[in-house]
Amino acid sequence: MERTVTAIPSGARGCVDLRLRRGARSATDGPHPHHDNSHPLRVAIIGGGPGGLYAAALLKRLDPTREVTVWERNAPDDTFGFGVVLSDETLGGIEHADPQVYEALQRDFIRWDDIDITHRTTRQTSGGHGFAALGRKRLLEILHTRCRDLGVALRFHTEAPKDLPQTHDLVIAADGIHSTTRETYADVFRPQVTTHHCRYIWLATDFPFDSFRFDIAETEHGVMQLHGYPYAPDASTVIIEMREEVWRRAGFDELDETESIERCGKIFAEALRGRPLRSNNSAWTTFRTVVNDRWSHGNLVLLGDAAHTAHFSIGSGTKLAVEDALALAACLEERDSPAEALAAYEAERRPVVASTQRAARASLEWFENLGLYLDQPPRQFAFNLLTRSRRVTHDNLRLRDARFTAAVEREFGCPPGTPPMFTPFRLRGLSLRNRVVVSPMDMYSAVDGVPGDFHLVHLGARALGGAGLVMTEMVCVSEEGRITPGCAGLYTGRQAEAWRRITDFVHTQAPGTAIGVQLGHSGRKGSTKLMWEGMDEPLQEGNWPLVAASALPYKPYSQTPRALSRAQLTDIREQFTTAACRAARAGFDLLELHCAHGYLLSGFLSPLTNRRTDAYGGSPEKRLRFPLEVFDAVRNVWPGERPLTVRISATDWAEGGTTAEDAVEIARAFAAHGADAIDVSTGQVVADERPEYGRSYQTPFADRIRRATGVPVIAVGAISSWDDVNSLILAGRTDLCALARPHLYDPHWTLHAAAEQGYTGPGVAWPDPYRAGSRRPQTGRTDAPKPRLSL
Repeated sequence: MERTVTAIPSGARGCVDLRLRRGARSATDGPHPHHDNSHPLRVAIIGGGPGGLYAAALLKRLDPTREVTVWERNAPDDTFGFGVVLSDETLGGIEHADPQVYEALQRDFIRWDDIDITHRTTRQTSGGHGFAALGRKRLLEILHTRCRDLGVALRFHTEAPKDLPQTHDLVIAADGIHSTTRETYADVFRPQVTTHHCRYIWLATDFPFDSFRFDIAETEHGVMQLHGYPYAPDASTVIIEMREEVWRRAGFDELDETESIERCGKIFAEALRGRPLRSNNSAWTTFRTVVNDRWSHGNLVLLGDAAHTAHFSIGSGTKLAVEDALALAACLEERDSPAEALAAYEAERRPVVASTQRAARASLEWFENLGLYLDQPPRQFAFNLLTRSRRVTHDNLRLRDARFTAAVEREFGCPPGTPPMFTPFRLRGLSLRNRVVVSPMDMYSAVDGVPGDFHLVHLGARALGGAGLVMTEMVCVSEEGRITPGCAGLYTGRQAEAWRRITDFVHTQAPGTAIGVQLGHSGRKGSTKLMWEGMDEPLQEGNWPLVAASALPYKPYSQTPRALSRAQLTDIREQFTTAACRAARAGFDLLELHCAHGYLLSGFLSPLTNRRTDAYGGSPEKRLRFPLEVFDAVRNVWPGERPLTVRISATDWAEGGTTAEDAVEIARAFAAHGADAIDVSTGQVVADERPEYGRSYQTPFADRIRRATGVPVIAVGAISSWDDVNSLILAGRTDLCALARPHLYDPHWTLHAAAEQGYTGPGVAWPDPYRAGSRRPQTGRTDAPKPRLSL
C-alpha cells in the first residue's frame, strides 16, 4: 500500500481537470439506460488504500448497478504512516465528484499556512502556503463508510484471486509500491524502479506542530533532517531522513525500532519540545521511484503507487492516487469501450504524473545533497529549500509571502526594486550588468566560415534586447573542424574582420552588453548536413575527413574518424591559439572553450568516446590532459583581463559515461588552470543517450559544481521564464543563466522581462530608439478602464 505524503503544494501546471467532464453522468442521473462493454458491470479493485477505495466509491456512485469489490489483504485499520496532505486542487476535484466525501474530509482537516525552516539554531518562517491534512486512518474510515453506503463490497484479510481478469470486466490494481500485480505482468508494464540514496522512517508525536517544519541537524555522523506537519488536533507526522552512509555511521543499522525512535527523539529534541516519538510498524527504508512503460493490459489497469511514485518531500502518493481515481472514473464514463477509456486515462494522467515526478526527483536530490547548502546564509538557505523542486518560484513565493521574499533579496544584495536577475556580476575584468546570457546557438548560416549579414542582425538584435552577455555560436578553429558547411570560423583573417564588424556594432549600439565567442572543433560530429536538412546526418557529397580522440563513429552510419596522433594534437592546439588571437583582435569580451556535446575536446573527456591507451586516455586525469593543454595554450594568448570560460557536458546520460561526480572533478581541474566560470550543459556525447528532460533540468549539475568547487557557473537548459532566472539566481544555484530558444522566440526577451516586472534600473537599458516601447502594450478590451457599476 502506498504511504507517501506531500510536503509543499505542488501547484502542478497542466494538471488534469479533476471534474467528471463532457458527457459524464452524475449519480443523480439514475442508472444507465443500457449496459454494454462501455460501462463495466463487474469491477474488481486490488488494494484498499485511499486510491483504490476512492475509485470504488466513484464508480459505484456513477452507476449503482455496477458490482464493485475491493480486495485488501490487511485489516481495515492497518496502515503505514500517519497523516495525509491534500492540495486545494485535489480537494476541488473531490468536492465536485463526491460532495459527501468532501464534507466528511472538511470536518476533520487541520489547516495551516506557515513553513518553518530551522538551521543552525535560526528559524525562518514563510507564510501563505495553505495546507490541509488529516489522519490517514481517518481518511480510510471516511472512504470505508462511503463505500459501504454505496454498496461496494469490502473484503479485508483477503488476498485478491488470481483469476480476476477472467471473472471481471475491469480490474484496477491499486496495490501500492510493492504491487504484486505489476510484478506478475512485468513483461507488459515494464517497470523501472530506481532506489535512491537516503534512508527515512515515518513516525509521529502526540502534539500538533503549528507549521510545516523542516529541521536540520548537523551531527558528528553527518546531516539529518526532520520533515513534520500536524494532521490532528493532538498529533503530527514526523519523518526522519538522512543519507545511507550517515545512517550507517550513526549506527541506526544496528538498532531495533524502539532504539531508533529514542535516538531520533534525542537528536531532534528541540523541534519535538522534548516529547517522545511513536511508531506504527515503522521501519527504515529507502525511497524507490517507480515508472512503468505501460499502465494497462487488457482489462487490467494500474493506479497510484502501483503505476508511479513521487518522493514524500513534494509529491503525495495519496494525492496522485486520488487524482488517478478521478481521471479513470471520468474516462470510463466518457469513452465507448474500456480499452478506449484505459488508453485515455493513461494519456491524460501520464504527463501530469511525469511532471510531478520530475519535481519530486529535484526535491529528493536536493535533500540527498543537503550538505552542499549548509553554509548558505540563513534566508537564502530557506529560499533554496522552498524552491528546490522548481514548482515554488521567486514570483509565486513573493505573492505568498512578500516580506520573507524581500528579506531574502536584501540578504542577497538586491537593491530596492531590483529583481535578482538584474543584479550585476563580475568575471575577471568584465562586469556584466545582469545575469542573462544569450546561449550559444549554431545558426549554420555562414559562407566559407564567414559570418555575414544574418549574423550581424541575429547577434545585434539580441544585444539590443538587453542581455548582459551575448554568445556566438560555436566558432570553428579550422575548416576540418566544422560541423556543417554553414558553420562560422576564425581560421582566416577575412572571418576575423567579419566578426569585428559584429562586435563593433554590439559595443556601439548596445553599450553595456558584452559579446563572447565560443571556440570549438567538431571532432567526430563534423561533415554533416545543415540542421534543418538532417541533424547529424552525413553529407551526401563534399565530405571532409574527421578526427577524434578515438576511431569511433558518432552513429553507426556516421563517418569513422581517425584517432589523432601526437603531431596532430599539437596542430589542433595551435589552431585553437591562433583562433583565440584572432578573437581577441576581433574585439570579443569573453572566450568560451567548447568541451561539451561530443565535439573534439568533449570526446577526450568521456570514457565512452576516449578509448586511447597513451598519455591522453584511460584515467580521468589522462582524459583531461589534452583539453587542459588546449585551455592553457588559449589562456596564455587570451588577454589577461578578459574572462575565459569552459562549457562541459556534466553527464553523458549513458551507462559508463561521465557522471555528475566526474563533472565536479572536470570543473575543478579547469578552475585550477584558471577558468573563470563553467558553463554547465549535459549530453549529446553519444547517440544512444537517455536524457531526463524537464524544466531547467540541467541546473542541478551546475548547482552541484558551484557548491563543490566554488567556481562561478552558468546554468543552461530549458530555462525559459524570468521567474525561473530570478529563482535560480536568488537560491544560489547558479551565477548566470543562459537561454537559447527563448531568445529565438523573442530577441528582446530581457527587455520584456524588465518591463513585465516593472524594473527600470541600471541592470538593463532600452536603446534610445526603442524607449517608446518600454511599457507593455495593451492586449485588448480586457485592459480597458472599467466603469463603476455598483454603489
